[in-house]
Amino acid sequence: MPPRDNPTARQVRLGGELRKLRERAGKTAREAAGMVSTDQAKISHIEAGRIGVSEERIRKLSVFYACDDEALIEALCAISREHRGQHWRDDYRGVLAPGFLDIAELEHHATHLRCLQPATFPGVLQTKEYARALFAGVIPPLPEDEVEARVEHRMKRRDILERDDPPRFEAIVHESALRMRVGGRKVAREQLEHLLSVSESPGLTVRVIPFTSEDFVEVTQTVMYAGGIVPQLDTVHIDTPFGGGFLDAAADLSRYRTLLDVAEQAALSPEESRSFIHHVAREL
Repeated sequence: MPPRDNPTARQVRLGGELRKLRERAGKTAREAAGMVSTDQAKISHIEAGRIGVSEERIRKLSVFYACDDEALIEALCAISREHRGQHWRDDYRGVLAPGFLDIAELEHHATHLRCLQPATFPGVLQTKEYARALFAGVIPPLPEDEVEARVEHRMKRRDILERDDPPRFEAIVHESALRMRVGGRKVAREQLEHLLSVSESPGLTVRVIPFTSEDFVEVTQTVMYAGGIVPQLDTVHIDTPFGGGFLDAAADLSRYRTLLDVAEQAALSPEESRSFIHHVAREL
């Protein structure tokens, strides 16, 4: 089987975790290849996510690397069993850029989600018309069918909050996002009302950082922290106007956990936030 040209972020993560285990054990790619009766080039492809790896090989390599973290090994084996066509997002392969599918995949597998939104609402909490207004405002303008595909994909991402085992979700939204009249008054008001409605859902918390806050000034980054089935698989997604990126280095994870903790401390309580959102909606 030829190497994948566009591995998913999760496939890349599986390979990256195997590389970390190998390097931590002080083993070379050549030694790892010898252990599973393959060549060094194939190990490199596996660690880059360009080719798959069987559960049997993961277990053999984990023994070779002296990894006794059974929960991590089981989580990596679970990733190795996943395949294309298994989830709704695969219908958008070749329709939307891979990054859209990677975000949906990250949210699907997360045990908990924390996000910081300085200027817009979290994707899974957006209404259809709000999302359409955002995508229609992209410069240069997108073709209409691209806008509709993105909106449809974003609406399907909301399913994670409606399943039997939704991830815990904490959204920290800056007042600037509440005040932005995306799509006009009617669309903006409907978005605020939707936010009020979902904020009462079990396991979902919305907090607002008001303009008057003197304790938090970092409002330049849109951040989503996704907790993995084991802590080693935690992931941060950073979104910018120039594209997004995934971070999983221990130092990065620690930094963004601290950032979100500071943002939470500066934000209003959930009850105060609902009152604040209601007040802004009435002003529209």
